[in-house]
Order: sequence, then C-alpha cells, then structure tokens
Amino acid sequence: MKALKGNIIFTSSPEKFEVFENSYLVESKGKVYGIFKKLPQHLKNIKIHNFGKSLIIPGFVDLHFHAPQFQNIGIGYDEELLEWLNKYTFPEEAKYDNEEYAKRLYKKVAKEIWRNGTTRVSLLSTIHRNATEILMDIFHKAGIGAYVGKVNMDRNSPDYYIESTEESLSVTKDWILKTKDKYPLVKPIITPRFVPACSEKLMRGLADLAEKYDIKIQSHLSENQEEVEWVKSLHPEYETYAHVYDAMGLLNEDTVMAHAVYSNEKEIELLAERKSFVAHCPNANYNLASGIMPLRRFIDAGVKIGLGTDVGAGHQVGIYKVMSQAIQASKIKWLESGKKEEYLTTSEAFYLGTKGGGRFFGKVGSFEKGYSFDALVIDDKNLGDRDIRSIEERLQRFIYCGDDRNIIKRYVEGKVLCEPI
Repeated sequence: MKALKGNIIFTSSPEKFEVFENSYLVESKGKVYGIFKKLPQHLKNIKIHNFGKSLIIPGFVDLHFHAPQFQNIGIGYDEELLEWLNKYTFPEEAKYDNEEYAKRLYKKVAKEIWRNGTTRVSLLSTIHRNATEILMDIFHKAGIGAYVGKVNMDRNSPDYYIESTEESLSVTKDWILKTKDKYPLVKPIITPRFVPACSEKLMRGLADLAEKYDIKIQSHLSENQEEVEWVKSLHPEYETYAHVYDAMGLLNEDTVMAHAVYSNEKEIELLAERKSFVAHCPNANYNLASGIMPLRRFIDAGVKIGLGTDVGAGHQVGIYKVMSQAIQASKIKWLESGKKEEYLTTSEAFYLGTKGGGRFFGKVGSFEKGYSFDALVIDDKNLGDRDIRSIEERLQRFIYCGDDRNIIKRYVEGKVLCEPI
C-alpha cells in the first residue's frame, strides 16, 4: 500500500467536482483504497509520496486515436473527410506493412500519449496484423491500458490498401486468438473502419467474432454529411447509419462509435437503447469541417459519452485540450439553439475525459473506492498564483492553459509509468 498526498480532485458524477484539499489518496493492490484527511492508525506505516500543493487527478481516457495517423498531425486540413482519407490517410496507413516503420512510429505514439497523461486509450491500427501486434506490444511495455484494433476494409478502398473479405475475417480471428489473453492491460478490439469500407458479409462476420470471443467493437458514425449520404446510397433499406451497424450485430454496450456529428433523434435513441458509447472528437470535427456534435442531446438521452483526440484528424494528443474544445463546441450549440441546449460545464467535460470514457474500460477514471488507481500529479505553479485560487479553478486553468510539462507523475493500476523507451 502507498499514499499520494496533495490536492485531490475528481468527478464521481458529471454535476460537480469532489475535492479533498491536502489529503491522502491511498492505493492497495492497484485499486483506490480510500481518501483521508488524516491517515487512520492502521495506515500510519504505509509509504507516502508528498506532492505538496500539486493537484492529483485521475488519468485521462482517450476513446478514439488512430495510431498510424500520428505521423500526419497538422497535415491536410484543407480537405474534408473523404478527400482527406484518400489523399493523406490511406497512403500513410499503407506504409505500415513495413514492420520497422511501424515499430519506429508506434514508439513515438506511445511516448506522446504517455507525455500527455493518457492512461487508457482505444487505438486504431491498420489492416496489417503484424503492425497491430507491434503496437500492442509497445503499449504493454509502456504500461498504458489500451484496446488496439486491427482495421478491417474490404470495399470502396484503394487497390493498395484493401483486404478480401475472407482474408480479413481469417486474419482477424487468428489475431484475436493470439492476443486476447496475452497482456493484462492491452486487449484486441474489433475495428470495421466504417460502413462504406466494409461489406455486409465482413461486418456480420466481425460481429460474430466479437460475440464468440467477447471482444469490444469500435468504428465511426455520422461524421461528415457526404459520408452520411454515401451510407444512405449503399444501404437505403436501413433507417439511419447507426441502424446499419445494428442490423449487422455491431451495436451493443461494448461498442464505441466516434463522432456522431449528424446523428438524428432516431439514431440517438438507438444508441441509448443499445447502451453504446460515443467518442466525442471536437478537435477533429473542426479540422475537417465536419461540424459540431449536438452533445447535450446525447447526454439528455442517456447515451454514454467519452472524449477522443482522433489523431491525426485531431492535431493535439492531450485529452485536457479536448475537454476545453468540447466546452467551446457546446457553447456554439447553445447559441445556435437559442440558448436552450445547455453548454458543458467544466466538471461535465472533465467527467467525460475521465470516468465517462473510463467506463468503457471498467472501473476507471475516478477515485472512488475500488476503482483502478490511474492517477496524474499536476504541478501548476507556472500557471499563476495557486494560493488565491480554489482547487477547481486551478484545474480549470490547467485544462485551458496547461500542457504536458505540468504532468510530473503518471500511475496506472498503482504503478508509476516511466517514459517509454
């Protein structure tokens, strides 16, 4: 057992912060044991790490990150989604059939994710099995909790970057069997790229694999208007984009769908009914001119929401940056709605980037008893006077003005994360 001493702040619910000033956060066997203003007698002899005035917060959770697109951050944002995929994304992802290239670039990804305090992440790789296994191994060695997906694509894709249906399903099955029990914190996740790139046979086959081996699912949903129209033309028999996934067996409580910018009420209702997650990616939605997700409608409908950087459509790796962008996006929606759809508060945005997304990983993203001891220590002395600000105000200032240099310690399941080699 050990304790971190400092100013502890987290969100057990979206409505408000839980604040424990100058207190002890106690860990036992990788889980949160409790928070104490003074250590009880039976804990007097445990090791204490005193961080003084620093903030102690849960680790950040990123529900949507394209690992091979890290090399493309900041490039191609004059294009919209479909043009951007063909001009920049697919050519870059095709390079990952080269294992040395994959190893070199994926090590950079792990370092940046570590640097920005993300302790759990859902990653998309490429169609290449070997490169995907390299990515899993790198994140295992880094100690970061991750779902890693081998991307599946068998139609409407470039000749140089496509699989046959049979090959895609066969390779995915073999990959799942090899990796599903290999690591404690890194697991495979079924990853059909999106409906336009996946045939019905492939999607149904992937759903069967997910069910048979109890594997989670990730994909994209209603990100771009042209994309939504494309799905309608491919599958006019289904009511919405989400209903296509549902009919294929890919929409359930173990599914996370990224974006949902153009989801209508029926789609939102279906997502809530299936208890699926949505990864809100405002940064990427701005960069590719996709639009602004009507986040409050999802929250009011009871849809489970987390945040995603969506690198490389998103140009920043830090989830704390996405928190501020989610708030800003919601304020524009508030204005557009005639000030009826309430914008996000800081506590709500922080919840989405910690416990909200953390629920996809289990008891993650909070300091409630029994939750995984995933924590960050934030030294914010360079951001302004700490003595005249509340703990909540200091955290808000870090979200808007801080960067990775303020993060001085990172823990996952109680273990200190050192910079990946």
